[in-house]
Order: sequence, then structure tokens, then C-alpha cells
Amino acid sequence: MHPLYVVAATLGLRRGELLGLRWSDLDLDAGTAAIGQTVQRTAAGLHLQDTKTEESESILPLPDWTWLVLLDHQERQRRERARLAEVWQEHGLVFPSEVGTPMEPRNLNRHFAALRERAGCPDVRLHDLRHTVVSLLMELGVPPHVVQAIARHADVKLTLKVYSHTNLDAMRQALGKLDGRLS
Repeated sequence: MHPLYVVAATLGLRRGELLGLRWSDLDLDAGTAAIGQTVQRTAAGLHLQDTKTEESESILPLPDWTWLVLLDHQERQRRERARLAEVWQEHGLVFPSEVGTPMEPRNLNRHFAALRERAGCPDVRLHDLRHTVVSLLMELGVPPHVVQAIARHADVKLTLKVYSHTNLDAMRQALGKLDGRLS
């Protein structure tokens, strides 16, 4: 599950997007990921479907760390597929179940809950990794329209409203600039 969490923590993908990511969506030579489908649970079972909005479909560059983790994960998965050839059901997913089928989203939630308990962070949700990516990008001064594109929000207003957290240090620094101009 380590590669899944690295992708979540570096690209800010939603749970369904993580579970719906296919190897064919990745261009590891170019270092990109095309986000185009999601895994969702309905009353009829698990379904692979298009992302929720057109804006959610996007090509994202892979940070170097993410790219290296995915290369290693691809090789480990290839060996696992070969070892489980009799039961493996190929769906081309980057993060499948133990037998290649789409992973049950609730199983991912349970795994993450156990992980966060062991880490002493019982209130952290998987979706908080997405919030962290976007919040850190905003704090690092990445232009809002670029953050919007990475988060795949339909409107930059959503990016600014939900993720633009003003902190005391940022306000002090901003007012310090003003102070320098006025004095």
C-alpha cells in the first residue's frame, strides 16, 4: 500500500481516482499520470466509471519520488501477477486487490484507519492527504490557477475558498512588506 499512499500524498488524488488508476494511464517515460476513471461502490457492486467532472480528467506530472516509487511498484506487481497467475484477474489497475480486481474502497479505508492509529493520528482521513497537498502548494506560493489544475477543481474559487488558509506568519510577512514600503 506504500505506493498508493505516496501517490495520494504527492498528487492529491481522491480515493476513487487512486483505485481507478490504470497502468495505461501512466506514461512512466514522460513522467505523467492521466486521471480519467474512478472506482465507486454502488448498490450493484464496484464500478469503474469516468471521473465526476470534465475538470477531474487531467494529465499530471509525476514528482520524481512518485515516479521512482511507481517504477518499483510496477516491477513488484509484475512478479506478484506471475506468482498468482492461476487466480489473478487482470484489470490493468495500479492499485488492485490482492488478486488484480478493483479494490473495495472500504478496505482501503480500513487499512488507512489501522495505519493512522499506529501512527498516533486517529483523526486523519485519507482525504486529508489531498487537502495537505493542496494546502502546501498554496503555502508554497504556487499560483492558485496552477493549484486548481493539480487539484482538478472546476473553479479556482473552490480552491481558494476551501484551501487558502491564512496563517499568522504569512500575514506578518505580508504586512512586513507593507511596512517597508510605508516607512
